[in-house]
Amino acid sequence: MKKRVFACILAAAMLFCLAACGGGSTETTSPATDAPSTDTPASDSDVIKIGHIVHMTGSAVESGGYEKNGAELAVEEINAAGGVNGKQLVLVQEDGKSTNQGSVAAFQKLLEDDEIVAVIGPSPSTQFAAMIPTIDEAGIPVATGGTNYSLTHSDCPWVFRFRPHDGFSAQAMVRYAVDELGATKIAVLHGSDSFGVGGYDLVAQYLDELYGMEPILDQSFNNDEKDYTAVITNIKESGADCIISYMAMSPDVGMFATQRLQQGLDIPWIGSPSVTAVAGRELAGEALYGVYAVSDFHVDGNEKATAFAAAYEEKFGREPDFYSAWTYDAIYCFAEAFKNAADLEPESIREAILALEDFEGVEGTYNFDENGDGLDAYYIVVNNENNIEVVTKIEGNR
Repeated sequence: MKKRVFACILAAAMLFCLAACGGGSTETTSPATDAPSTDTPASDSDVIKIGHIVHMTGSAVESGGYEKNGAELAVEEINAAGGVNGKQLVLVQEDGKSTNQGSVAAFQKLLEDDEIVAVIGPSPSTQFAAMIPTIDEAGIPVATGGTNYSLTHSDCPWVFRFRPHDGFSAQAMVRYAVDELGATKIAVLHGSDSFGVGGYDLVAQYLDELYGMEPILDQSFNNDEKDYTAVITNIKESGADCIISYMAMSPDVGMFATQRLQQGLDIPWIGSPSVTAVAGRELAGEALYGVYAVSDFHVDGNEKATAFAAAYEEKFGREPDFYSAWTYDAIYCFAEAFKNAADLEPESIREAILALEDFEGVEGTYNFDENGDGLDAYYIVVNNENNIEVVTKIEGNR
């Protein structure tokens, strides 16, 4: 209780500052299901509230839309099947505004509602990292799709990750580049944020540990970069025979892919999962054909993934990607934990999440370790004329 009160005091101060700067307040919405609307709160015995930080504005709005859809589809399905122990799930959503400050403010706003028992956080790692001190102080389970290794290794016991971390993606990309593509001179292209820098560090680590190699080029860029000419020139001049990339935002994927094709940088490219995201592929078109990536979600990965993809396309009229898959799984895992927990207090929910064994999701089979990591494998996929095809699956070492 002290933690929640402290967080609410912080929230008031933050929101006052945002209002003074013209930031305004965020809106609370609920899914279009038969669940009670958050505009007319039901009694505590009727509903279970889950907070959700959704990027409704800013550079991550495309991925935010997929995350919103995945979470709402899961809530709709669970409620249609009778809910959790007779209670309906309700999502309470706040706009993270695609920024660190916006994500923290959205989380603090959610903490003002004492009926919220768990929160779905944002996936950009740098934004989630900014939230961790407040999460630790609030003492409430929070899910993330951020893959930066440190997010679940920060000594905060309330963070649960619903995608494999970058230690696994780095292992998979390095092993495929060297063992299958025969790469000997690897350039690492990465954002200058925590996700990108962390990805570079892990690629360098596994190149050294597994093969006694080091990257031939450490090439960073700023998110929302518009001109990659200098970056592409540096990669060409380095003599690299393969690119491994960590790019967080779909607009950057689309921009780099397009300019790479235009400027004739024709070497194998293995990207982080953003290379497979629908938004980036729509921006890049044929510029991403033939590009490899690691992917934690694939529609043919298991029977649940195939069923999820069909339901998603029927409801939203487009294919899902990992952004929608991880929030869908997070809702289902939370629901299972609510069902099994002794009560809906934070510690009981936390223990119930950690106790889940071989829980089948659309991304894979969840077994959470003491750090809050639930998955440990990636697919290597290739973009075959906009069809994302599985090449192989590589499991990491926890």
